[in-house]
Amino acid sequence: MGRSRVSGLRVGRFRILVTMPQDIQHPTAAATRKTVSTGIAGLDDVLAGGLTQGRLYLVEGSPGTGKTTLSLQFLLDGVARGEKGLYVTLSESADELLAGAASHGWSLDGIEIHELVNELGLDPDSEQSILHPSDVELGETVREVMERVDGLKPARVVFDSLSELRLLAQNPLRYRRQILALKQFFASRHCTVLLLDDNTADIQLHSIAHGALVLERTERDFGSERRRVRVLKMRGVKYRGGFHDVALDTGGLRLFPRLVASEHGSEFDIATTSTGLAELDLLLGGGLVAGTNTLLMGPSGAGKTTTAVRCLLAALERGARATYFLFDEGKATLVVRCAQLGMDLHPYLETGMLSLMQIDPAEISPGEFACRVREAVEEHGSTFVAIDSLNAYIHAMPGEQYLILQMHELLNYLNQKGVTTVLVLGQHGIIGEVRSDLDLSYLSDAIVLFRYFEAQGSVRTAISVVKSRVNGHERTIRELRISPTGLQVGETLTDFQGVLTGLPTYAGRVAMLDGDADTSGPAA
Repeated sequence: MGRSRVSGLRVGRFRILVTMPQDIQHPTAAATRKTVSTGIAGLDDVLAGGLTQGRLYLVEGSPGTGKTTLSLQFLLDGVARGEKGLYVTLSESADELLAGAASHGWSLDGIEIHELVNELGLDPDSEQSILHPSDVELGETVREVMERVDGLKPARVVFDSLSELRLLAQNPLRYRRQILALKQFFASRHCTVLLLDDNTADIQLHSIAHGALVLERTERDFGSERRRVRVLKMRGVKYRGGFHDVALDTGGLRLFPRLVASEHGSEFDIATTSTGLAELDLLLGGGLVAGTNTLLMGPSGAGKTTTAVRCLLAALERGARATYFLFDEGKATLVVRCAQLGMDLHPYLETGMLSLMQIDPAEISPGEFACRVREAVEEHGSTFVAIDSLNAYIHAMPGEQYLILQMHELLNYLNQKGVTTVLVLGQHGIIGEVRSDLDLSYLSDAIVLFRYFEAQGSVRTAISVVKSRVNGHERTIRELRISPTGLQVGETLTDFQGVLTGLPTYAGRVAMLDGDADTSGPAA
């Protein structure tokens, strides 16, 4: 057959498109990618807009990882856009699918559910013995799918699952040929297809699919299981690699894209603001600086949370919006305790200027927490963020080896957004040797150190700033006291030696705050 100048030439079932040299366009003009939403905003973000339209994709995962839920969200998104959807099932009945959708509050109206195996297929009288059963069943299965697609003409198709098709094929060659046949068939009908499979998919199947998603679920000794997803391949798409945390709850799957700080740069004014305590401002070299993070380190009860709330309240009084992430203490307890110290948060909670978020580290993944931080900054408009405390955040991590990288991205993101960040880190020990679960000091722009020390037969608290990247801070040690009137920072402890060791020696007449160790106010 010679070459033809006709642009569309049909030969049998195939259509050959011929493009003459003068019609060739620049690759950037011709390669316009049309995307189809997955129905999950976070996954669309990872995939740079969604799935390429008219392609076949593989979704892998063991039972319980959320494959069916993901595929239903994919089809429901199509229904919302006026597209027809087809769910072909070999593993679940229509009643099971409807019940699963109802548990999420969904209606599957507008989605055609086609069961390839029903009660007639299980009738022993329908079996034959002339040909091998698998030869007949596999051919009938594929033909039935094609006929249903031709009749409905859906834009989106889900095939659940390939495990049964693999069993019918019985050998890899026949299985691969059937998948290739389905791929070509769906492509000719311009269908966007999800093929669901368990974790037995081979590399050859990966090479056939245009893209592949892998869903995983891991059990923990305590707390809820963790789910995550990664993009194994996606042709022609600059997707965000790595693992992305997933939450499966009523309402479907929510995916939290891995935070990449370099994608969120912005311009802001670098300003130094007061902490609300003049003496603490002196220690910090003027106060807190926008676009930096300050780490409050010390043993339990030394005043870290109270100091963080004092900084928070100063920001609110200036008219800034703020978010306080609370891991350890109860929300009601914190509000009542702060009111007793003269730091009333109620007015700001009522106006919405302050968002006080209680975090359960046993139920939330690091990716979901990072997403909540982004929402606080980008949706709530918070310019002050406090995380109290990092100890609980550490325990929420899948492994300490990932904590540094995740915290690095999170803090860089907050810094690039011009947010003033205060972090609280509790340390083990009371007097003498004090240590932390993990060294995060190098990630911090400023470090405020709290220590107990003994003086005049009383246990007192010392405060000092040991690091600041942006200000010329004081290198002195002052006394910190929590009283019913709030925080007090005293004079420099010039007449003490060894205060940070917890066992100082006194060599002068520096007056202690109030001259006694009254700690009638709540401590934190």
